[in-house]
Amino acid sequence: MILVTGAAGYIGSHFVRYYLKQNPDSDLVAVDNLSLGNALSLDSGNRRLHFYNAAIGDPTAVDKIFASHQIDAVVHFAANAYVGESQTKPFKYFENNVCETLRFLQSMQQAQVKKIVFSSTCATFGNPCYVPIDEKHPQKPINTYGSTKLMLEEALRALALSVQVKYVCLRYFNAAGADPNPPEGQEIGESHEPESHLIPLAISAALNRDNKNIRLKVFGDDYATADGTCVRDYVHVNDLAEAHCLALKLLSSDSFSGDVEESNKLGLALNLGTAHGASVKEVIAAVESVTGKAVPFDLVDRRPGDPPALVADYSKAAKILGWQPQFDLNQTVESAYNWELKRRY
Repeated sequence: MILVTGAAGYIGSHFVRYYLKQNPDSDLVAVDNLSLGNALSLDSGNRRLHFYNAAIGDPTAVDKIFASHQIDAVVHFAANAYVGESQTKPFKYFENNVCETLRFLQSMQQAQVKKIVFSSTCATFGNPCYVPIDEKHPQKPINTYGSTKLMLEEALRALALSVQVKYVCLRYFNAAGADPNPPEGQEIGESHEPESHLIPLAISAALNRDNKNIRLKVFGDDYATADGTCVRDYVHVNDLAEAHCLALKLLSSDSFSGDVEESNKLGLALNLGTAHGASVKEVIAAVESVTGKAVPFDLVDRRPGDPPALVADYSKAAKILGWQPQFDLNQTVESAYNWELKRRY
């Protein structure tokens, strides 16, 4: 049985649904304190899903959860993930992302659970030296969020060397989209407060609910890109879910030690993206094509620290996991649009 932290969050909830569908004979322990996640994103009627409303940094609660189930591996999503907020409230991010996770890892160690898939990010790379970005690219984060994720990657490397934890760090580029085939009345998708991601913001501007005259902000059009706007790599959330399932299988396979980094033979990091960047203007065009509606936008000044382009080289994940992204940009936007039309939370 696996334990999933941050299970009611955007990516966590999609992973939970995907995993239970792919593993019909398996149960799953889901942990979330619902500070950012939503209970409606989890199927409370599924008897194979054992949900605990708990903070990962609460050793009393976490130790009890580990003692109540035979946990083989952990998939760790729980984190605060607003880049801007991480700059204005850095100690919140150090506490929630680093300190609480270290306490959780200590409980995991005491329970003799040795395998973990860790949700990391391309924000650990900072400003790119080259594009597409592979795993050998220097990691020099330029914000507190990226720094906290890098700290935890290093903590896992240290634990691999000291107590033989086996880990896979999955560095996402831009997660997007929603489950394209949800059961009726069980739609799940992206729901942040405040929302900061481009695709849902563009869809919201196109829909213009309640005649609020919402307009998308485009931060700069003078970058060194084909159309002057920032380029990002949008990877569908279900493709990310599949990668986590494949990483779990890898951790349990006899071939794992042959695939991992030379430093410890117990862990590795993989980039997850599509290798195809889309500019802000291209995303706007995709949203207009899918919705049949114009996306009103205002051009504003650049945001500090926005790199011109972030695109993944995922060839290592393809080689080691056998993973390939299945959704293109239009399919990703279409799934996000369908969620917005039936949004439940």
